[in-house]
Amino acid sequence: MSSSGAPLLTAKRIDKAFPGVQALSQVDFDLRSGEIHALVGENGAGKSTLTKIVGGVESPDGGQMQLLGRPYAPKARHDAESQGVRMIMQELNLIGNLTVAENILFERMPRRLGFIQYKRLDHAAKEAMAGIGLHGVAPSVPVNLLGTAQQQMVEIAAGLSRSFRVLILDEPTASLTDSEVELLFTQLERLRREGVGIVYISHRLDEVLRISDRITVLRDGAVVAVEAASEIDADGLIRQMAGCDVAQSAPEPPPEPGGVALRVEGLRCGAKVQDISFEARYGEILGVAGLIGSGRTETMRAVFGADRPEAGAVYLDGSTRPARIRRPADAVRQGVALLTEDRKELGLFLPLPLRVNTTITRLRELCRAGWIKLSEERDVAQRYVDSLRIRCSSIEQLAVQLSGGNQQKVVIAKWLYRNCDILIFDEPTRGIDVGAKFEIYRMLNDLARDGKAIVFVSSDLYELMAVCGRILVMSAGKVAGEFSRDNMDRERIMAAAFSGHRVTQA
Repeated sequence: MSSSGAPLLTAKRIDKAFPGVQALSQVDFDLRSGEIHALVGENGAGKSTLTKIVGGVESPDGGQMQLLGRPYAPKARHDAESQGVRMIMQELNLIGNLTVAENILFERMPRRLGFIQYKRLDHAAKEAMAGIGLHGVAPSVPVNLLGTAQQQMVEIAAGLSRSFRVLILDEPTASLTDSEVELLFTQLERLRREGVGIVYISHRLDEVLRISDRITVLRDGAVVAVEAASEIDADGLIRQMAGCDVAQSAPEPPPEPGGVALRVEGLRCGAKVQDISFEARYGEILGVAGLIGSGRTETMRAVFGADRPEAGAVYLDGSTRPARIRRPADAVRQGVALLTEDRKELGLFLPLPLRVNTTITRLRELCRAGWIKLSEERDVAQRYVDSLRIRCSSIEQLAVQLSGGNQQKVVIAKWLYRNCDILIFDEPTRGIDVGAKFEIYRMLNDLARDGKAIVFVSSDLYELMAVCGRILVMSAGKVAGEFSRDNMDRERIMAAAFSGHRVTQA
């Protein structure tokens, strides 16, 4: 791919500090017309901070920017958008009680005599949704009723439906399956031909190498390399990101699992959970695959008591009597934990310190006579910061100030501290860099070897096949197949994932 377009955006000697952290130090970056320029680096390297400055969300402490050869210093996000800079951020920017259509065309809703023309609104929204493959969702549905992956697709549809000269994409494919990714890439190629400059952030290095013209590598807030994508490979990028070699093989799955830890029979909960049955065993990592809207997340929420099932039962620890799980507290009390895919809304207390977020699941054990034993709480939090390599200024740093990947690690830490026997991880590597992903794979493997039952939901089929002993495939709210390690085949798994949709269309 060539990147010979005219200069579009330049940033020179950009500095930015947050309390206790130098997020960016003397960073230079440029973007050309008709170019896809990727930003890569470990969590906390400064990628999102740089793009937030370009997009007007943050102001730099120092440095200068130019857009189309003119000084550029947006005061806010809407200021950047008025000058043609559009962001699609990793953390969703949707209004939950508005419909899909209203979110997609929020600033451009068709009106006549002051009234919204809903037929035109839905038609325009459907066109935007079709362009990225968001099917099976009505434009009139409120977005707060959608899963995180579908909300991500709505965010992308909203961003691509507007006009812009610069497009910033921060982890746009983190929750998408292969087919949705391909549709997104088709749209990006169209934008490239139209002369749009695209800044692309992703931890999926295969994607970066495939679609990018140039790649800027950030480490600890500084630029360490700018490479032509055609002249470097994934191993080279990893060495520059980490400053050393990172092992590229996931650990072997644990040996033969033990007894049944979790058994689900005939579970029904809304349209997306239809007669689901499966087992997870102690000492096993059970993968759950499926397309967006297949019912993966909804099934796990029903098992955990976050949603009330209409039928079916959940059995724990080999019991023949159904477990009484009417709410999440019941599940946690009986040794079941759920790491949700939406860390921002459901996984963390963002205004509170990392220390509190880590220990919140067993806070009573750290209290004496109603007072928290701060020294013990600090010891617990610091232990998980060290073991999970959470990048922070201290355990007192607010969760909202952490990068997305480090926020994810804090959510994992709180459930590890709870020490539940059954751990449901819904997209635990979403938004996490390559090195940290393998740390989490090893952590899951160690937990399984210690006898924990792990249910691992992921949109990344490669990681499921590398880490899991079995993979359960869901399609259109039902179990469409189950694959043991001996017969895991990517094409067969994908065929099972699409099977329910083919039946629906027949």
